[in-house]
Amino acid sequence: MRRFTGDTLLVATHNQGKLEEIAHLLEPFGISVTSAKEHGLPEPEETGTTFVENARIKAHAAAKATGLPALADDSGLEIDALGGAPGVYTADWAETPTGRDFVMAMQRAHDELEALNAPEPRTARFCCTLVLAWPDGHDEVFPGMMDGRIVWPMRGDQGHGYDPIFQPDGSGLTFGEMDRWEKNRISHRADAFAKLVKIFGDG
Repeated sequence: MRRFTGDTLLVATHNQGKLEEIAHLLEPFGISVTSAKEHGLPEPEETGTTFVENARIKAHAAAKATGLPALADDSGLEIDALGGAPGVYTADWAETPTGRDFVMAMQRAHDELEALNAPEPRTARFCCTLVLAWPDGHDEVFPGMMDGRIVWPMRGDQGHGYDPIFQPDGSGLTFGEMDRWEKNRISHRADAFAKLVKIFGDG
C-alpha cells in the first residue's frame, strides 16, 4: 500500500457537507483539505456502474487536472428488497430540473417498497468507496459499509440525502435524528476512513 506523505489533500467533491465531514475525519492527522470546487474543476461524468468505478473517475480526473493527490468518494444506499437500488443511482433518484429533491427520492423508495409489499425489516445499507489517486495514475481503494433498515415515516432533519429513512443497526435513531458527529463516527464513510487512515503514516 502506498503511503500518503503530503499535508494537503484535494477532495474531489463539490458537496460542502461531504467536504466538511472529510476535513473533520482528517484533522487528527494534520492534513488540510481543498476541494475540486475551490480549484474550479468541472464535475466529471460518472459513467461507472459501481461505486468504485465512479470514485476512480472522480479521483483520477482531479489528480490529473491539478497534479495533486486526490480523494474521491462514491456512496449510496442499497435496499435489499429493491434489488440493491438505488445503489449508484442514489443521487439520480433525487434529480429534478431545479436541483436535487431527496424528499421525493425517499418517497419513491417507500412507494416502491410498498408496491412490492416488502416485509419488515426492510434491510438496507449505506455503502461508501473511497479512492485516493496520485497524478502518476496509481490509486488505493477503501470500501466501507453501514447496515441498517428503511423506516417510514421520515424522522429527523439532520444529515442529508436519505438519512431520515435509514436506521443503522444497533441504534434507535435514524441518521437524520443523529448528531452529525455521532453519525460520522459510525457511518459507512467512517468505516472506509478507518481503512484509509492507515496510509497516513503512523499518525
